[in-house]
Amino acid sequence: MTKMIMIVDDEPNTVELVKLVLETEGYETSAAYSGSEALEKIKTNKPDMILLDIMMPLMDGWAVRTKLSEEKETKDIPIIMLTAKAQPIDRMIGQHVVEVADYITKPFGRRELVDRVKAVLGE
Repeated sequence: MTKMIMIVDDEPNTVELVKLVLETEGYETSAAYSGSEALEKIKTNKPDMILLDIMMPLMDGWAVRTKLSEEKETKDIPIIMLTAKAQPIDRMIGQHVVEVADYITKPFGRRELVDRVKAVLGE
């Protein structure tokens, strides 16, 4: 069964690049360009994983993660933060405080993205 991955980023170029990489690997993708759009889409089409940017206007990635973790239907969706926030403290917060599955900093390589998605999905 094909896994569906939601890409949430306010930068359309990033979304398109990630979609291209993942679809080439055989994944189905959906996109959201804001935190609120992602939360709405997840209600009707729950993804197997979410790639989530941190720095977005109005609702950042941390707020989206918090909202998802509060709901029974979405609390177990694995999330990889995909962000330009590359400071060690940011990574520590993501992996140990907010408990995301992984933390990838931009810019990232194609192989790194695919390998880490597969690892989180247990493939």
